[in-house]
Amino acid sequence: MLFKFAKEAGEKFREGISNISEGIKDRIQGHKTEVKELEVEEKDGRVVLKGKAKNRVEAEKAIVAAGNTPGIGEVESHINIENEPEQTVFYTVKSGDTLSKIAKEHYGDAMKYPVIFEANKPMLSDPDKIYPGQTLRIPTDT
Repeated sequence: MLFKFAKEAGEKFREGISNISEGIKDRIQGHKTEVKELEVEEKDGRVVLKGKAKNRVEAEKAIVAAGNTPGIGEVESHINIENEPEQTVFYTVKSGDTLSKIAKEHYGDAMKYPVIFEANKPMLSDPDKIYPGQTLRIPTDT
């Protein structure tokens, strides 16, 4: 499955990581996202992810973490999912958005912003640091 992202959106890697594939793999695994046998290949702004996820949530976290990397415009997912849960909504951040505003729009309750924050780790490290053009995963099972 192919996912499109804004190439200029996202947070840079931590210092000391120069290889995009290595950086994406480090970001995904460093936050204990449950994708086993993870392989990351990057070429010309397109990332291919391979591995096994325990569920769709974990696979989507890896996809969002990879796609919201500056310079990445597409993520092709070949992640096998063990358990198929509900469908998920993806949302592209607009100028002026906050997680609270997005939570209010999708759930009717601004205080549910931590649900969106947790669903987008490891890509998000702080609920106040979202950027226009980022694609967020909005869980439907709140």
